[in-house]
Amino acid sequence: MKKAPIFLAPLFQERIWGGSELKKQYGYNIPSGQTGECWAISAHPNGPSVVREGDYIGKTLGELWDEHPELFGHFNSEKFPLLTKILDANDDLSIQVHPNDEFANEFENGEFGKTECWYILDCDEDATMIFGHRAQSKEEFMDMINEGHWGDLLQRIKIKPGDFFYVPSGTIHALCKGTLVLETQQSSDTTYRVYDYDRLGQDGKLRDLHIEKAVEVTTVPHTATKVEPTLDKVTGAVVTTFVEEDYFSVYKWDVQEEAELTQAESFTLASVIEGSGTLITIEGEFPLQKGDHFILPAEVETFKINGSLSIIASHPNHKGSKRLGMVETTRQMANS
Repeated sequence: MKKAPIFLAPLFQERIWGGSELKKQYGYNIPSGQTGECWAISAHPNGPSVVREGDYIGKTLGELWDEHPELFGHFNSEKFPLLTKILDANDDLSIQVHPNDEFANEFENGEFGKTECWYILDCDEDATMIFGHRAQSKEEFMDMINEGHWGDLLQRIKIKPGDFFYVPSGTIHALCKGTLVLETQQSSDTTYRVYDYDRLGQDGKLRDLHIEKAVEVTTVPHTATKVEPTLDKVTGAVVTTFVEEDYFSVYKWDVQEEAELTQAESFTLASVIEGSGTLITIEGEFPLQKGDHFILPAEVETFKINGSLSIIASHPNHKGSKRLGMVETTRQMANS
């Protein structure tokens, strides 16, 4: 069924900063009250998603990528390029940074770099996050780390539900307590910790820091990437474009009636973040509810969604090239 959605079962990762919001808000069967990450759409070996139903039931996403490249439009990448997560920050995450492709490939056994982005699903009223730093040189950056001048070094900003942040590799950042986030990222699990509040890990020891690598990969001075979402109305829905960058484009589909959309990319990743409805393709009707995650294969060129629901959708891009995205297609439909 190459014209049917591929639904994936989420996989959960326990973290010392995790909580139980994934169960409270999505009804997931989480392993404990310290569950920090839902790996929703993943082919990474540290947490591969498994197809939950249909012709490919029981297959991992990585197996599908290798065995059925036609499902993904023969996208030119050795590995599945993206990873979708939901993060429950019940406590502050470590101050951290991620490498780019070149550094990760050389020093992390061929791993992708990690450029990512966040959609704030929910957060406490006074929630903040760390985004960027104030050092003007590598020397100043290193001095402020060595002297523990974290308040002077780190930039803290307020957040609210519905905010979106683009986080290129090399950006110092940290989600903070009381935040639930949907993350779209390159398929990578490489993180360099700069500071971790002197916390002990599950083994009772201080968690490792990676200062030397962090200093090497951090962008200095910090360069803020401004995100300016655009809205496009189509019949029955509003499509918000958050970002169209080298590695991915990310959208939000808010459906209130019945929307007909066209897929112009090789394949699309989708996560239902609110509501319920039905996805309709030439293969049939597929119920959707909050917490579902699926992929639209390449041969699903047109589809309908009805009901009242919100979906975060993304697709991979080829670095260095601009390709026609979902929103351009919906704009053409709206103007026709």
